[in-house]
Amino acid sequence: MIKESIQESILVKSLILENEELLSSVEKAIELIVRQFQEGHRLWLCGNGGSAADAQHIAAELSGRYKYDRKPLPAETLTVNTSYLTAVANDYDFSMVFSRLIEAHGRKGDVLIAISTSGNSPNVVGAARVAKDLGLYIVGMTGRQGGKLATFCDILLNVPSHNTPRIQEAHIMLGHIICEEIEKRLFPS
Repeated sequence: MIKESIQESILVKSLILENEELLSSVEKAIELIVRQFQEGHRLWLCGNGGSAADAQHIAAELSGRYKYDRKPLPAETLTVNTSYLTAVANDYDFSMVFSRLIEAHGRKGDVLIAISTSGNSPNVVGAARVAKDLGLYIVGMTGRQGGKLATFCDILLNVPSHNTPRIQEAHIMLGHIICEEIEKRLFPS
């Protein structure tokens, strides 16, 4: 079983490596985020469960540091304020926890990275819908089909798998590639 899981992970990454369309989309996402940072915009990220952890991981790499010391970048997740999350989930609905924060803080030209392995998480899709209405760019990170989220994305990074753990492993790999390229392009050593 252990070797099987590793082989499945390798297979998904091999499929990504062979997928020129997906690799081109990763490059477009990097270029978009770099350009928007250069223009003074912010990066927002959201997801649930493991995808929330991935969102926080990517934001930390950008607002802290990835490989070397440099100025921090304005990257933040919509998942870090538990008082807010529980209040909105209780007083409104859990499907609104991210969209209300985008409505409050998102500005035209900002970028939202919306992460959902199925592409159908109502709160992530809702955030993308509001972000689109406000003029933010949306980069979606999903599994194979892209789900409802795909319809709101300017750029879709849809990992060629239906297996949630393998999709999440690929998401963090892509997140690391994005962070590394952003850091190199904005802060060449």
